[in-house]
Order: sequence, then C-alpha cells, then structure tokens
Amino acid sequence: MLKTPAPLRTVALLGGSGFLGQALASRLQAAGFRTRILTRSLEHARPLWLLPDARCETVDVHDRAALAAALRGCEGLVNLIGILNEKGDSGRGFRRAHVDTTVSALAAAEVAGVSRFVQVSALNADPEGPSHYLRSKGEAEQRVLETRSMRTAIVRPSVIFGAGDGLFGRFLPLVKFLPFLPLAGAGARMQPVFVGDVAEAILHILCDDQLPSGSVFELGGPEVWTLGRIVEFTAHMSGHFCPVFPLPAWAGRLQAELCEHLPGKPFSRDNWRSLTRDSVVQGTDGLAALGITATPLDAVVPALLKPTRRARDYSAERRGAHR
Repeated sequence: MLKTPAPLRTVALLGGSGFLGQALASRLQAAGFRTRILTRSLEHARPLWLLPDARCETVDVHDRAALAAALRGCEGLVNLIGILNEKGDSGRGFRRAHVDTTVSALAAAEVAGVSRFVQVSALNADPEGPSHYLRSKGEAEQRVLETRSMRTAIVRPSVIFGAGDGLFGRFLPLVKFLPFLPLAGAGARMQPVFVGDVAEAILHILCDDQLPSGSVFELGGPEVWTLGRIVEFTAHMSGHFCPVFPLPAWAGRLQAELCEHLPGKPFSRDNWRSLTRDSVVQGTDGLAALGITATPLDAVVPALLKPTRRARDYSAERRGAHR
C-alpha cells in the first residue's frame, strides 16, 4: 500500500462527483487521504456523501475567490472537469469548460497555497488538434505546464471504462433495440483504460515526491480496439445481435450532423472530428511507468453488461480482474 507523503494529507477534487471523480475519491480514501469534493451540485455527489473522510462542497469554479476559499487547507488539487459536447459548434463551450476552468483553478490553487496540481486531460490533446475538444484540452495543458508556483502533472487517458461509464453505457441502449447500427468512425482505434487504473495512476502521482514537475502520463489499456469492435462486443456481451455497418466519411459527417439535433446530443460534429485521430498511447506507457499493470477490458466489462449488475463496486471489479 502506498504511503501518503507527510506534507500531503488533504486533496481536493474539482469535478469530483463525476465518473472518474467517484472512483478516485474512493481510492484516495482507502490510501488514507482526506478528500474535498468540489462540485456544482451536491446532489451529483450523493454517492460520496458517506465516505468517512470526504467533504462535499458546492463551488463556482469561475469564482476564483470562492474557489480559493474552498481550497484552503488542501495540499493537492486534481482537476477532473471536462465535457464531451457543447451547445452549438463554436468551441466556446469547450474553452470555458477546459481552458477557463483550468486557468481559474490554477490561480485559486496558488492563492490557497496548494503545492501539487494534477490535470486530467485526454490522449491527443493538442492546441492544433482537429476538434474543439482536443484543442481546448491542449490549451489547458499549456496553462498547466507554464505554472511554476506548484508541482504539476498531466494524465492523458484514452477512453475510460468501468461501471457507469459513458462508453459502453452509451451504446448499450442502441444495441438492445436496433437490428443493426450504421456507425460513423467505426474504424477509429482506441485503447480503453479501466477507471480503477486511472485512479491508481493519479494516486501514485500524488504520492511520488521525486516526480519532476510538468510530468505527462499517457494512459491506455493493454489492447487496442476499434470503435466498431467495442459496439459489437457490447451487443454480444449483453445478449443481443446488432451488427455494425461502418459508414464512409461523407455519411459519417452526415450522421454527426443529424445526431447533433437529437435529445441529449448522442453524437456531434466535434465528436466526429475527434475520431479522425486514433486514441492510442504514442509515447511511454504511463501505467507501466507508474508500476501499474493495465486491466484488460474483457476482465471487467462482461460483468457490467449483465442486466442484474447494479452496484458500483470498483474493488470487486479489481478483484475480478486478479488485481
């Protein structure tokens, strides 16, 4: 078990009520940290209310004074805030969620005396990337790397899977009711990484006193999957037959345009642009560098797709994956 560094006792999670935030909060608690869950809605943080050493607070991340006050007494801050879609297609929503939020968090953390800052980004984050999502993630990374007042690190996960994820959870309703699925970006390659492994990586980063500031970790699972294969796997494991028909580029763009106007915006033009780049680790394997063995997707997901599966039990998933 990792030892909590003596100077690092309390860690704040900005956007900690989300999918990854909930897994990370539980892992930090198990490692002996006190956690402060900063969220825009206490109701969203309901699953974390009973964690013994966690405190949930509402905060407006764009109010730097209020955010600095909420960070008082915290030695570490993990910025988990991110969106996959915005209203419209101008890029303003992505910039506000990713760039403006990060700038505000860094400024507030400096005022509050936070000593360590971990930014959760994404593979392919690039200020010159093909989508608003990737460009805004890349610009946010630049702001973090320019910081000199605290030790920083960036994690770049590929798509993240686990109980309640936005990957298999997005496609499961479709494969249940559609006889076949025309799919934009079916050939896009990605390296799905288990949510528990991402949480473990962030824990290792927080606990490493020797880690150079500005370190970047690309996180991917042990296998590369295409999006089409992921959808077919979802159908098969949930007991349904839903073959995937890959769409040519022009039809994929049209599908994205149409889906933008559906309730919940299940797919967008910006999602389509992001899929033009494979979400796979290009440099050093970040999990291996941190001493973490990546969990295979098929060691976790089949159990999640069973209709009787309800509880979000990350420790049980890890045991099932022989971790």
